[in-house]
Amino acid sequence: MAAVPAFFGLFLLAVVTGQVVDITPQQAVRRVGEDLIVTCKVNYQAEACRMIVGQTSYLLRPGNQDGDVIYHGPGLDKGVCGMHIRRVKEEWNGNISCMIPPPRGSIELQATMRLIVAHAPELPVLIGPQQTTFHEGDRFEAQCVVARGRPAATIKWFLDDEALLGSELHEPSTEGESTSDLVTVRQNVTRVLRADDSGRRLTCRSEHEALEQYREASRQLQVHYPPKRVDADGNQLTIFGLKIGDQGRLNVTVRSNPPPSVEWTVGDQVLVAPNQNGDGTITAMPPVPLGNGFYNLTLILARVAKEDVERTYFLRAVNDLGREEVAVRISTMDEPAAGPQRSGVELDTGAIVGIVVGVLALLVAVFLVVFAKATDRWCFAGRSHHTDIPDGADSEAPLPPHDDIKGAENPSHDHEYISNGKHPEKKPDTAV
Repeated sequence: MAAVPAFFGLFLLAVVTGQVVDITPQQAVRRVGEDLIVTCKVNYQAEACRMIVGQTSYLLRPGNQDGDVIYHGPGLDKGVCGMHIRRVKEEWNGNISCMIPPPRGSIELQATMRLIVAHAPELPVLIGPQQTTFHEGDRFEAQCVVARGRPAATIKWFLDDEALLGSELHEPSTEGESTSDLVTVRQNVTRVLRADDSGRRLTCRSEHEALEQYREASRQLQVHYPPKRVDADGNQLTIFGLKIGDQGRLNVTVRSNPPPSVEWTVGDQVLVAPNQNGDGTITAMPPVPLGNGFYNLTLILARVAKEDVERTYFLRAVNDLGREEVAVRISTMDEPAAGPQRSGVELDTGAIVGIVVGVLALLVAVFLVVFAKATDRWCFAGRSHHTDIPDGADSEAPLPPHDDIKGAENPSHDHEYISNGKHPEKKPDTAV
């Protein structure tokens, strides 16, 4: 309880005299053996400078530069009480205080900073489900524990080289030891597993000031899922570039875990891979693993015939979790420019004929409209013709015959009669 009046007296003295000790830094983290500089400043000439580090009090003088703790700064006459710790020790973890006498009185002014001596944590521990395999869509939860570090370690999560961020990560929690300031940190991760996660490595990485490099704990994920197409959308695939008379290879890539069983349907024949038809002209090859759950499924035609181009081949890939069915067509045309095997709709003969007939009908309609307009026929018949009527003529006089009206494109001028490419003299208007 005696400390309470002393602290109150120190606080009162600082308020009355307006003297405050400014200490820099307020907190520092250092490894054992590293150096640290702490500076205290007042706005008057200091007569003495004392620092308390751990359980030891150091009286610092500018001229004394021997030992692990020495004076640092421009001088006491500048109001600077500075300390340079050349080699930090483990036992110095805690508060460091500087003590400076006031201009008047005997109670020293004091300021305190926090020194955290970094202590390497234990190896990270990854805690997760005991099962070794999961299904696509399963909710996977794991926890990373990094114990007894000072300060608390930083935890980062990765799937292979991809950092996990956002809602998949929970806020880390810490638990400290009051006697040693050592801290244990825990963090959980939750992820809905996808097919792409199969074979990837989930890693908990621990980073800390006392470590030269990070430490890791990890486990590999095994995710099971039904076969699925990877090279195109939809359930139809067209393979281009085959030639009549040559060998034809129908290649389809799927993802599957566990591996798929494969069968091909060609007309009324069903071939379960690996197998071939009776005369050996069609062979269903066994699935070829490409790694990471990818498989190449191949049907070989010994010799491509015209009827082969006209038929559809049906592929079925099956495992314990489901199946994928694909209708495969082949084409002797060159492969489209964009990408490898593409799925799409290949126009048959009927569709091509329909397009050609539609274009021809449109051209005929346009021609008829132009012809009717040019010859004043059909819907363009009865268009009014403007002719010159002599002055004083009866307004009900008949118009000249149609065959006599030529060159009437400009009705505002007198009619000119053209014969053999020459313009004869204009005939005078006569009364009817």
